[in-house]
Amino acid sequence: MDKIDQYIHAATRQNTRRSYQSAIHHYEVEWRGYLPATAESVARYLADYAETLAINTLRHRLAALGQWHIDQGFPDPTKAPIVRKVFRGIQQLHPVQEKRAKPLQLEQLEQVTTWLDGAIVAAGAEHDSAAQLRHTRDKALVLIGFWRGFRGDELARLEVQYVAALPGEGMTCYLPQTKGDRQFKGSTFKAPALSRLCPVAAYQAWVDLSGLESGAVFRSINRWGKLGDTGLNPASIIPLLRSLFAQAGILDADEYSAHSLRRGFANWATSNGWDLKTLMEYVGWKNIQSAMRYIDGADPFGKKRIEAGLLPVELQTKSNDLLRNITDQEIL
Repeated sequence: MDKIDQYIHAATRQNTRRSYQSAIHHYEVEWRGYLPATAESVARYLADYAETLAINTLRHRLAALGQWHIDQGFPDPTKAPIVRKVFRGIQQLHPVQEKRAKPLQLEQLEQVTTWLDGAIVAAGAEHDSAAQLRHTRDKALVLIGFWRGFRGDELARLEVQYVAALPGEGMTCYLPQTKGDRQFKGSTFKAPALSRLCPVAAYQAWVDLSGLESGAVFRSINRWGKLGDTGLNPASIIPLLRSLFAQAGILDADEYSAHSLRRGFANWATSNGWDLKTLMEYVGWKNIQSAMRYIDGADPFGKKRIEAGLLPVELQTKSNDLLRNITDQEIL
């Protein structure tokens, strides 16, 4: 690979490359399509999977196919009118309600943290270094993920040399690249030290116990307590959290994901008076649409607003009688 190829390779995020390769493999190997593709073959591909794949998955497959053709110097068949019409037809005939991760509430965060604290103490008493490492790592991951509103892939890409923790004050986390960072400027995020459920103390405890000085903050840990050389795969964070929540006694643990930490913090912040601009700046959202996808209204069913306008039956009856008397007098 020459220098030009290296720079081109670096311009695309690893997760995107991996997912695009998987999409191309699906088209070529599983569906047995030919590349370069024609617009008609792409349209047939969409039609064949319209009932089994989600709209977002089909959209991603189109993006991967389009990028492959652009990279290889071929015309992009995914932009053809027939492909666009087929895709719109699928959206019309197979609408799917967007599924959102269940937000982790502050009380549940405390429940998980309390369980982890007990598990850390128990592992230390039993001289189980692997379990002690794992629980200490998980505590740092959950608390940083919640209070910083990080995505799963951001937690996986966090590196020790880019984290500066000041006990009792706060921590800064630098990510060389984040989602939507088209200019590759990187972003710095800050989190405060807290009187309880503290992400700074949890991070410091994990780094001290693991002895990490550089590289990925959150890594795999085998049964003998050996740490992996690279960061956790972002896809592994979801089952990790669900298993952890289930052990801590959180109901319906399978309804949570890495986004539950981000949504949980967003809902906590808005319910505690944070305005939208402050929340967007803290989390790193660039547009309101992105922020609103994570925030649930304080009164999601409108019950409080409607109930406030409902009078008790006795008062409503008196009010109606009064109105009738006024109307009768006006007629007389």
